[in-house]
Amino acid sequence: MSLAELSASFVRPAEPSAAAAIGAIGEELELFDDWMERYQQIIDWGRRLPDYPAEWADAAHRIEGCQSKVWMAATAAEGALYFAGASDAAIVSGLVALMLRVYSGREPAEILATDPVFLKDLGLIEALSTNRGNGIAAMARAIQAAARAAAGGNG
Repeated sequence: MSLAELSASFVRPAEPSAAAAIGAIGEELELFDDWMERYQQIIDWGRRLPDYPAEWADAAHRIEGCQSKVWMAATAAEGALYFAGASDAAIVSGLVALMLRVYSGREPAEILATDPVFLKDLGLIEALSTNRGNGIAAMARAIQAAARAAAGGNG
């Protein structure tokens, strides 16, 4: 599939690499003095996610392990994987947006090389409830699994 044919629901990367996206997220979060302001920023990111088609909000796209309902879809275009996602919870939608900002529009090898440890490095895991931390880990596993499948299982 070409990028022109890619549904508007899939996130296109703003930064040239996953590492650049992680750096930009860290810089944006550092602008805020406390975690309530950072939470609000994450919620705002979620509000800016592309519309997720209602027909994709099904069991086949559901991410298991999340306390809130989370759905993700993946597709390949021009050698990269693109992801779409949504949640029924505002803060989780923001976490979906954060994950897709890092991973969507990247080649499978880059996705597999980008360890989700960045979530801990940014202080997000400690700032989230245990259930939210488990949920974001489930999202990371789903993204990595899609990348492994796209890479032919060699990852």
